[in-house]
Amino acid sequence: MHIMVLGLRGFPGIQGGVETHAEHLYPRLRDMGCDIEVLVRSPYWSKRTNQGLPGIRFTRLWCPGSTGAEALIHSFLGALYAGWRRPDVLHIHAIGPSLFAPLAKLMGLKVVVTHHGPDYDREKWSPAAKGLLRLGERLGIQYSDTRIVISNVIRDLVRRKYARDSFRIPNGVEIPGAFEPSGTLGRYGLTAERYVLTVSRMVPEKRHLDLIAAFGQARLQGWKLVLVGDLGADDTYVRRVVAAAGQSPDVVLTGFQTGDALSEIYANAGIFALPSTHEGLPIALLEALSHGLPSIASDIPANLEVGLPPEQYFRVGDTQDLADCLRRAANRERPADDRVRLQDWIRREYDWRSIACATLGVYKRVGQNGWGERIRMAWLPE
Repeated sequence: MHIMVLGLRGFPGIQGGVETHAEHLYPRLRDMGCDIEVLVRSPYWSKRTNQGLPGIRFTRLWCPGSTGAEALIHSFLGALYAGWRRPDVLHIHAIGPSLFAPLAKLMGLKVVVTHHGPDYDREKWSPAAKGLLRLGERLGIQYSDTRIVISNVIRDLVRRKYARDSFRIPNGVEIPGAFEPSGTLGRYGLTAERYVLTVSRMVPEKRHLDLIAAFGQARLQGWKLVLVGDLGADDTYVRRVVAAAGQSPDVVLTGFQTGDALSEIYANAGIFALPSTHEGLPIALLEALSHGLPSIASDIPANLEVGLPPEQYFRVGDTQDLADCLRRAANRERPADDRVRLQDWIRREYDWRSIACATLGVYKRVGQNGWGERIRMAWLPE
């Protein structure tokens, strides 16, 4: 099957939840016999800086570098390109690009939409942008041949708002193997198991400022706080995070990390923290658990769905509750088998090969059935 992928910046090595999802999913679908073509955005992907992956075609389409317009223009051009190339399935990721699901259907394409989360809840968007995202959600749900959602929370949202059923196919994670130590800990002055870690894009809904404030309140003697994420964006929020971090020598900004350097930072952390106000299904939290890390998270529905013990959640936006949670985690005596137990749980629940098999099943079902069929099954039990 010729599968065309639309809605992401590109991969590998490009930061973002959808991008990470695609980077793990599509090589496995390639190995299962799919012909994968990924439409990538020109400001993020070029052959000079990204060699791609063997057996996957990357088609670079122009779009402006403006974060406000890039996804909209790229998705429009991508839908037109798909109409010309005629893939067996056009797979659109995220609700913004799903604005153009009706255009793809008008050109006779079979369309699968993956709903990664209600992006209109993100703090960074203006009212006009949130309105477009809500419209994209509606059009994507109503005009796709079928829908994939990454969590029960999103599946319930789609049922409630649009009376449509979906396939639940979550994000996955790999259990990390051996990596080559790169001296990353020494470069940033870190001691193994004596730092709190968060890994995310530098955007307001990730609540880095809450974490910096709570870390100061927790007063963890001998610990540091490490924020991993791209600092290149010239915007007010990034400047506020940099300024807040600069107030304490114990807060470390590493910028964007990948490969062995990121693995080394994950593997040696003492606590992983995710204070966000918005998630679809948090890949960074799953990656932390795949390393066997003690983890804490805000009590938003998407984080609760991961299934941490109740004491490892804190009230979203409550820095004192977050500080208390950090202290409990830092003082907790870990059982000897805790790391292995966490990794076994994650391996069972979020296996990428099972996720790829389920996605291929959706593609085959769409290819065999006409437009408009109501799918009344969902992968994975409630």
